[in-house]
Amino acid sequence: MRDKIIYAGIVLMLMILLASYVGAYDPLTWFLETLPVMLALPLLAWGFRRWRLTSLLLALAALHSLILIYGGHYTYARVPLGFWLQDWFGFERNHYDRLGHFMQGLVPAIITREILLRYVAAIPRWLLTVLCICVPLAVSALYEILEMIAGRVSAEAAEAFLGTQGDVWDSQMDMLLAGFGALSVFLLSRWHDRQLQSHEGKI
Repeated sequence: MRDKIIYAGIVLMLMILLASYVGAYDPLTWFLETLPVMLALPLLAWGFRRWRLTSLLLALAALHSLILIYGGHYTYARVPLGFWLQDWFGFERNHYDRLGHFMQGLVPAIITREILLRYVAAIPRWLLTVLCICVPLAVSALYEILEMIAGRVSAEAAEAFLGTQGDVWDSQMDMLLAGFGALSVFLLSRWHDRQLQSHEGKI
């Protein structure tokens, strides 16, 4: 039953992804922002039964995918939700991209934790903590480097893809939010441990 639900979720996510292309503000930006989803969906469809991924990881990955798809459709700087928050709280910019970077820390942290606890025998807790923080930060830094390269290649697409909105500290703030996302994994650690110990978390 669980497998059928996951397969249905993957198909639904694919439909949402395809629908998000229709009327996208900038097709190139849509492609760049949703590329991680395009790569993740076939990988999950092929490997989730083999790896027996936990429901927590799958749910967070689905949420992150929806955030990326929504941002890709409008571009992060133009997402309506971000404008609503900007009006409500008096922000100086559309902060929707911050949510994406927070998840960019949380999801890799959960993935790192799941891999280490299942495949590395008796890993010390201090090392688990360090790696669950450092791996997501490395992913975030790599993403910022790729954004820089994209901006250098196409200055026209840079503004929409990077979404800096005039913030000179945008890259640093993005990595800080990813760091907060990575730290948040420890709030979910007991829940994650229970799932890893249950039948669904076993290979």
